[in-house]
Amino acid sequence: MTRVQKIVLSSSRDIPFNKLVLSQSNVRRIKAGVSIDELAEDIARRTLLQSITVRPVRDAEGVETGMFEVPAGGRRFRALELLVKQKRLAKTAPVPCVVREDGIPEEDSLAENVQRAPLHPLDQFRAFLALREKGQSEEDIAAAFFVAVSVVKQRLRLASVSPKLLDVYADDGMTLDQLMAFTVNGDHERQEQVFERLSQSYSKEPHVIRRMLTEGAVRASDKRAQFIGLDAYTEAGGAILRDLFQGDDGGWLQDVGLLDMLVAEKLREQSEAIRAEGWKWIDVAPDFAYGHTYGLRQLRGEQIPLADDEQATRDALQAEMDGLEETYAEAEELPDEVDQRLGEIETALAAFDDRPQAFDPEEVARAGAFVSIDGSGALRIERGYVRPEDELPITPENDAHPADEPAIAARTEHDGASVVAGTEPPADEPEEDDGIKPIPDRLMTELTSHRTLALRHAVGENPDIAFVAALHALCLKVFYRYAQDTCLELDLKSAGFSAQAPGLADSTLAVAFDARHQAWVAALPKEPADLWDGLMVFDGDSRQALFAHCVSLSVNAIYEAYNRKPRALAHADRIAQAVDLDMVAAGWTPTIDTYFGRVTKARILAAVREAKGARAGDRIEHLKKAEMAEQAQTLLAGSGWLPEPLRTPGREAPDAIESDTIDPAEADADAAGEETAADGGETAVVEDEEVAEDGSVALEAHATAAE
Repeated sequence: MTRVQKIVLSSSRDIPFNKLVLSQSNVRRIKAGVSIDELAEDIARRTLLQSITVRPVRDAEGVETGMFEVPAGGRRFRALELLVKQKRLAKTAPVPCVVREDGIPEEDSLAENVQRAPLHPLDQFRAFLALREKGQSEEDIAAAFFVAVSVVKQRLRLASVSPKLLDVYADDGMTLDQLMAFTVNGDHERQEQVFERLSQSYSKEPHVIRRMLTEGAVRASDKRAQFIGLDAYTEAGGAILRDLFQGDDGGWLQDVGLLDMLVAEKLREQSEAIRAEGWKWIDVAPDFAYGHTYGLRQLRGEQIPLADDEQATRDALQAEMDGLEETYAEAEELPDEVDQRLGEIETALAAFDDRPQAFDPEEVARAGAFVSIDGSGALRIERGYVRPEDELPITPENDAHPADEPAIAARTEHDGASVVAGTEPPADEPEEDDGIKPIPDRLMTELTSHRTLALRHAVGENPDIAFVAALHALCLKVFYRYAQDTCLELDLKSAGFSAQAPGLADSTLAVAFDARHQAWVAALPKEPADLWDGLMVFDGDSRQALFAHCVSLSVNAIYEAYNRKPRALAHADRIAQAVDLDMVAAGWTPTIDTYFGRVTKARILAAVREAKGARAGDRIEHLKKAEMAEQAQTLLAGSGWLPEPLRTPGREAPDAIESDTIDPAEADADAAGEETAADGGETAVVEDEEVAEDGSVALEAHATAAE
């Protein structure tokens, strides 16, 4: 029987610090990890927690000199050396050391570093939590371990995840990034539900976990949240889900019902001041459909003039702005304080220029206002709109020489004589009595028929006047509802939007279009009778710009299932070509809300394959629709891909990106998917083809504009 040799451990002893020297046998050459300064502070706080390995220094004859070299533990030695230099540690302070005699010094140094196992992250998270539970603040923990307070918060949040999920992480069942994603929602039951759903899903990326955990919540960047403010929401007891590991735009508001109630209350409170202005009606809602003012006449008010002191303040601000812009005209970058001051001045000037208008009290009594929230979360007030039923009756025109009689009327035969359609054969003209009587209606019609023909010929030979006359008629229709001040029988149907695309009213295009419309409202005369003279004063460029705006209001390229108009849509394509319409530059991007969540899986795959190549489509083909839409949104972000209804004929579509190389992570994911499919796993099941809610594949298109 072989006897087991007993191990003899190296002896340990306290050695004065001034008897220690660094050894050239230390294998650590590159500085990494905690700095010497931080380690010195930690030793000062807790003393030395780990002894230093040393070897006796011998002279040429092999006799010990009383000095000891440090082949392993050089960083601890330097930290102690720093404390001595700072006179916080005595030169002769005893240092606990393990004295080694056998072996090779370099081997000791290497073994001490290689055999040391790093702490599992979960152990660190739980240790931070234990310190927090024992009364240490987050700031205390951060100071003790030389990390930022935000790092402590993150680790405490990780430690607060469901114990079931922490055990999975400890057994390497999920990655740290996935665990971070689970911290978005602190509800353990909800976390575990999402984890169970992930076990049946192919896609387990952190962004998918975050999306699942925030389903039904409202982004803090939502205009409703911006309108009431996050402080008001939390004071009312609302919970906010936060992501400490990546940007979350302020988090997610979890109590949507509470949010909507707070929004309704604040809108109602702020609308009372508008109601007190005397309007007949007030419509209040967080949103109104784009084009909600179509068919309503907009009042033309007068801007309240500034008081003398207000005008002086405005002039001073404008002078200050002009001076700053002149001073820094050549500067590549403005100083922060100057940039901030310019922003303050711009805000103040905008308040002076955007002050409310004064309206005729009689008109106010027939009109109303819309109160809602704009895209930035500010209160939007649209004053002065008159509904058709509130208009005063139109007084018939009884002018003896009407200017708006129809142009040459069609003639019909009556009793063998040529008469004007719509008139009765005249009775015998009465004899002339004393005084001049009005011209008979029959003769007036005949005379004005000659004049109308002459006018047509003259206008046809004068393109400039024809343009102004057409512009005058269009402006009356667009800006002066129910006005009858034109002899041209032109009509313009301002198209409303039969269906509202998500976010259309708050889109950049809608805001820009409405701003242009209101600028023309301010530039045109208040009364329709003054419009002609006003247009004659405009220069040619202004007339053309106004004409283009009026015509744009009649553009209708909306596909409607109940109103087939292929020729009109084909003409819209021709106009799109003429103006080189680019929907990508216009701001449209394919997302879950705008496209992928609304079409079938087949269309999602077709889009991905067209934009990113067949292999990209093959990698997501087995996913369920919700996950496929999520992946497609990520893949096509910034690609410039557009669905067919938004493409302009003749514009080149972005080429599909087909690569012969696959990212290793994607390759692993593909392999995992194939293995799951081979095992008959649920993630390999492809859902049946889905169709749109109306049972058809719906086309989508946007009208250029509507009032």
